[in-house]
Amino acid sequence: MSDARTPAQIEADIVRRRDQLAETLDEIGVRVHPKTVIGDAKARIASTVDHTAGRAVVAVNRAVSDVKAQFVSEDGGPRLERLVPVALVTVAVVGLLAFSVRRRRA
Repeated sequence: MSDARTPAQIEADIVRRRDQLAETLDEIGVRVHPKTVIGDAKARIASTVDHTAGRAVVAVNRAVSDVKAQFVSEDGGPRLERLVPVALVTVAVVGLLAFSVRRRRA
């Protein structure tokens, strides 16, 4: 039994390996091409920004829910014991600002 290959088999192997090598080199060329590198970097940055923005939205929603819980009861009604003092302070601040502006103009 002989494991010797024929010249045609050897030539076929060389052609197959040459084709595989050419395909591999083409893939490497695409991967290191500046447009591909820039595109990959943009995709990573966009993914990071999307992730960060998503976390920010969740944090803002949580903060809004916490503030809302301070002024709205579980049944959905306003908590007057908290709203009235805030409203009075707001009216006082706006009044002081208006008075200050009017005093400067006079």
